[in-house]
Amino acid sequence: MPATPALETRDLTIRFGGHVAVNAVSCAFHPGTLTAIVGPNGAGKTTYFNLISGQLKATSGQVLLKGHDVTGYTASGRTKRGMGRAFQLTNLFPNLTVMENVRLAVQSRAGAGLQLLQLWSHRGDLIDKADSLLASVKLLDKRNAMAGALPHGDQRKLEVALLLALEPDIFMFDEPTAGMSVDEVPTVLELIHEIKERGDKTVLLVEHKMDVVRSLADRIIVLHNGTLVADGEPAKVIASPIVQEAYLGIAAGAAA
Repeated sequence: MPATPALETRDLTIRFGGHVAVNAVSCAFHPGTLTAIVGPNGAGKTTYFNLISGQLKATSGQVLLKGHDVTGYTASGRTKRGMGRAFQLTNLFPNLTVMENVRLAVQSRAGAGLQLLQLWSHRGDLIDKADSLLASVKLLDKRNAMAGALPHGDQRKLEVALLLALEPDIFMFDEPTAGMSVDEVPTVLELIHEIKERGDKTVLLVEHKMDVVRSLADRIIVLHNGTLVADGEPAKVIASPIVQEAYLGIAAGAAA
């Protein structure tokens, strides 16, 4: 592994009044690995994500990207440095078509500006890129549909396409399969697996479904009341009785 992590948090903390939602969490994340962040509802998982990605301002502690302190950066500033975040609730332009959503992300990544019509018509390479991304999430046949009119599962797939279009170094997925039908889930899981297998990307995943965690994760960290209580290989973490019973809500022995 590289000496300098792709992403690191050092004693990352946030307080809301007297409540400590994330409590001095220190973790390092490296390219080519997928870390699942698990724990019961209210454990601080999404809040930790929000601190990393810049949606929330830390009370104390640091966030580092490739050794560079980005704690004071906005969310957009962190995105420009290679951080990509897919939200638990979809974050789309509902009044634009599926294609327009993706092409804006493609144009932004290419440094081509954000105009909807100007430039696009004579940039076949960008059109091809957008179509390829839509095909990868199985939405090419819905390219002309309004994003806001898509079923929830398709909106989640479109959000993954937008994240892929930005080509970040850090991929952050917050319950990417939430609201999807059983038939839709494999498409997104295969894409996440492909990102990890490339070896040059760092993937963080908040997920409640333990079968998803088992199929994808190289490492599991467990949060409880905002505190990091377990960190290690999936089999060892899942097998820990205290994690099964107190933090994952699984009866001892049921995770085998």
